[in-house]
Amino acid sequence: MRMTGTNEAGLIARIVAGEKEVFHELIRPYERMVYLTLFAIVKNETEAEDGAQEAVISAYRHLSSFRGDAKFSTWLTTIAINEGRKRLRKAKGAAENSIEEEEGHEGDYTPTPLTDWREIPLEALERKELRDALRVAVAELPDIYRQVFVLRDLQERNIEETAQALGINPGAVKVRLHRARMMLQKRLVPFLKTTAPARRGFFGRAL
Repeated sequence: MRMTGTNEAGLIARIVAGEKEVFHELIRPYERMVYLTLFAIVKNETEAEDGAQEAVISAYRHLSSFRGDAKFSTWLTTIAINEGRKRLRKAKGAAENSIEEEEGHEGDYTPTPLTDWREIPLEALERKELRDALRVAVAELPDIYRQVFVLRDLQERNIEETAQALGINPGAVKVRLHRARMMLQKRLVPFLKTTAPARRGFFGRAL
């Protein structure tokens, strides 16, 4: 169970005041989140592990600059995202080009006529082949879509938190998430049944 905002604020105040040994207590609930955020960007376990360590160190060094305007987890996720992007730029040897998107434009990705992929029955997820296909499909998403998908559908952050962490507007979050879901849907169509699902169970909440 994660700490409440009040408990976190108390820990942060103690750390900033000099109780450095308390930092691990603050960061422990978010260690996996930081790693998964890095992995979603760099798609390499070793790089994600190294990047997660650097992100945590950076958070420690800059903790006094955290003002509480956003959730601590959002602030930490932003640091992790920046570390991941820095590693991507280093690996590619050039800065990533920013991609401008128009709100409401949904590109060439259209829903399959088979079923709404967000309503896959829970029983279907028990099939290893579907889980493996999903894992591969997520890894192959373009960076900007994978990042939004991981934050919204895997880490279950809301639109505002996701937008803040990525430094984009809420409209772009909706567009990118829609595109990510449509790309994944197309990849998962061969694994889905044409029968109507009994209940919602897979990323089944609204944008």
